[in-house]
Amino acid sequence: MSGIYIHIPFCKQACHYCDFHFSTNFKHKKDLIDAICEELRFRESEYKNKEVQTIYFGGGTPSILETGEIQQILQTIDQCYQLSSTPEITLEANPDDLSDKKIATLASTRINRLSIGVQSFFEADLQLMNRAHNAQEAKACIKNAIGHFPNISIDLIYGIPGMGEEQWRENLYMAIDLGVPHISSYALTVEENTALESLIKKGLIQEVDDELAQKHFQILLDLMQLHGYQNYEFSNFGKPGFFSQNNTAYWTGKSYMGIGPSAHSFDGQRRGWNINNNIKYIKAIQSGQLPMETEVLTTVDRYNEYVMTGLRTIYGVSLDKVEKDFGGSFKSYLLEQSEGFLRDHYLYLDGDRLLVTRKGKFLSDGIASELFMLNLNPEN
Repeated sequence: MSGIYIHIPFCKQACHYCDFHFSTNFKHKKDLIDAICEELRFRESEYKNKEVQTIYFGGGTPSILETGEIQQILQTIDQCYQLSSTPEITLEANPDDLSDKKIATLASTRINRLSIGVQSFFEADLQLMNRAHNAQEAKACIKNAIGHFPNISIDLIYGIPGMGEEQWRENLYMAIDLGVPHISSYALTVEENTALESLIKKGLIQEVDDELAQKHFQILLDLMQLHGYQNYEFSNFGKPGFFSQNNTAYWTGKSYMGIGPSAHSFDGQRRGWNINNNIKYIKAIQSGQLPMETEVLTTVDRYNEYVMTGLRTIYGVSLDKVEKDFGGSFKSYLLEQSEGFLRDHYLYLDGDRLLVTRKGKFLSDGIASELFMLNLNPEN
């Protein structure tokens, strides 16, 4: 299974918490779309014998694209790549872009899944995060979108300063009552050089409270389980049949090709990342160059990545796979490092699979880091 990720680096305005690559200047949008299509043509040989099963438009804000621009990219993919008969094609969208007309227009394309950046159904939260939409727009676009796109996901953020436990429950019940089959939910984090970091340092916004975020996460787990959602990856909850194929492929180590400025790629052995500057990206592509840096992952790198991603999912870390792919010394090391977490009920074994308990879920990234190998010789 292979996937193609398309990075659309434009937004109407900057959210206070965001550190992704984007621009609010749309002057070069046409050139950027043309460059994305040209990069797809450049890299056709990478997927010569692979079937593409997922296409994901991320950003930025892909929903600012005109239908013709989306079609231009999809037609280029059709011309250069072999698609499965039923590919999952996702478009990230913001509620303020999803008018009734825009939703109907998107439904006329091959897009078959929308990921809507709601973040919260409360005005105070949206204003704190500097979102471009309001709560009414969020509710209205979801109601309309479900009629055109049965496969809908929304994003919700917890741990927002000032968000009480009951307000968080109301956010979740709103999504449940609207019939959304997939929810991606993330703790608000303070990234370096963001507006949120600056506002907290100035005392204009409360500091993010990790204890509150943990309480919100436990509420999230309870309500999602109660209403039939499976927590198939730490931040992702889906009804049966609605797990994101794109997300699942990423967390289970499948290959993907990242197209556009700042987009990342992975082929199982190497990682690559495009330059995160729109103008430099466009100029490089126009001159026939691929503006990408790459690194070859060592055996230790690949082991560490497998542990990190596996522990975040319901699939866990397979001891048999560790032994087969990395060697018996890696399996022995993993079991040795896991002993304390198994004893304290943060991890458990199910057959050959090492998984996190509910107690360990919120700490899964930290647990994974303790299982990482820092030396090729696990005895040193």
